[in-house]
Amino acid sequence: MLLNLHNISKSFGDVHALRNISCTLDKGEWLTIMGPSGSGKSTLLHIIALLDSPTSGTYTLFGNDMTHLSEEAKIGMRREKIGLIFQQFHLIPYLSAVENVMLAQYYHSSIDRDDALTMLDKVGLSHRAHHLPSELSGGEQQRLCIARAMMNNPEILLADEPTGNLDSENEARVLALLQEFKKEGKSLVLITHNPELGSYGDKKLLLKHGEMQ
Repeated sequence: MLLNLHNISKSFGDVHALRNISCTLDKGEWLTIMGPSGSGKSTLLHIIALLDSPTSGTYTLFGNDMTHLSEEAKIGMRREKIGLIFQQFHLIPYLSAVENVMLAQYYHSSIDRDDALTMLDKVGLSHRAHHLPSELSGGEQQRLCIARAMMNNPEILLADEPTGNLDSENEARVLALLQEFKKEGKSLVLITHNPELGSYGDKKLLLKHGEMQ
């Protein structure tokens, strides 16, 4: 089993963002997380991404207990094993598109501009490789984030609305990339409001008011 969440709860003071969430994910599976705004989807994804910790419950990833992992170990896990696509793009404003992708290589292994350019081509951005993020549209920035997240071939890809800012043509392009990623035996956890995108998941987790439905 790749991922196991057991009775995960998260509270912020008196606010209960998540209550007793449990699910599993095997290697090569796609989990879709759906639910209305404020249902706890992003909070759960942050816990899975090791960017936050649960108030209670246990979280196992790659057979290891993540609940009490040190911050240094969490950073190493994200760098080596996890690809992240969040709604806030977190692009470096003074680096070009290709340099933003190469930065992901820098923190993982070695820099290879040609590989970075190939990944940009896969998301349809080869012609924008030397533009700054401020010179890209919202949809182009989103595709750049996807290229950066997939650059190092992570074992699991976590994405919050990965097609939210894309037109139908580029949505289809990204969907094809995600399906190709899954065919390689990799795992995905996606938040989406898009029923069509959600339908591709092997498993679906529906949240409402922080609880499983």
